Amino acid sequence: MSKKRILVIDDEPDMLYALKMQFEASHYEVLTAQDGQEGLNLARKEMPDLIILDLMLPKLDGYKVCRMLKFDKKYNAIPIMMFTARAQQSDEQLGYEVGADAYMAKPFEPSKLMEKIKGLLKES
Repeated sequence: MSKKRILVIDDEPDMLYALKMQFEASHYEVLTAQDGQEGLNLARKEMPDLIILDLMLPKLDGYKVCRMLKFDKKYNAIPIMMFTARAQQSDEQLGYEVGADAYMAKPFEPSKLMEKIKGLLKES
């Protein structure tokens, strides 16, 4: 069985590293990008099983990246989890409007994050 691939798009190197370690420890393959444009290009090239997307990113913000992937038939089935320090109801609402499948505020509990990921990847 091949490993599920998760693309993490976040401009904070510490956050990328922490998530990469956590996911690899749970037997996922992890791809990372540090800005929206790089993340979008990687998503299109690699077709990950799940994308974890920060909202505040250089070049393209998370909302734009999400919208561009979700409005493209080739990529719209990839689940996207918005992952952000902006925990306002309006931010969350906008996230769902541009097609996000889940929303998680930072700081987060690793166990809750893993539960959400398993749900999005339809793993038990």
